[in-house]
Amino acid sequence: MKKFRLSFSFGVGLLSMMGLLGCSQETPMEKTKAAAASGNAATQAAGQAAVDAIKTPMDKARQVESTLEQSAEQRAAQSKESTQ
Repeated sequence: MKKFRLSFSFGVGLLSMMGLLGCSQETPMEKTKAAAASGNAATQAAGQAAVDAIKTPMDKARQVESTLEQSAEQRAAQSKESTQ
């Protein structure tokens, strides 16, 4: 009889502990929302880093292009003057 009470109380205690631990877990919907929120922030950060990595060299290329255009215009003006 003592063995039965001991195993019964152990079983009840085990089931109640499982119930308490199960209540604190997130539902699949909450997990999906949390993953989407963290994934969205990570995606935006990675996207911004990619844009910055492309934007900086493009800005430098535009500056060089502008300098080359000015140089070409000056060279064209000099060659016009020399032919006249």
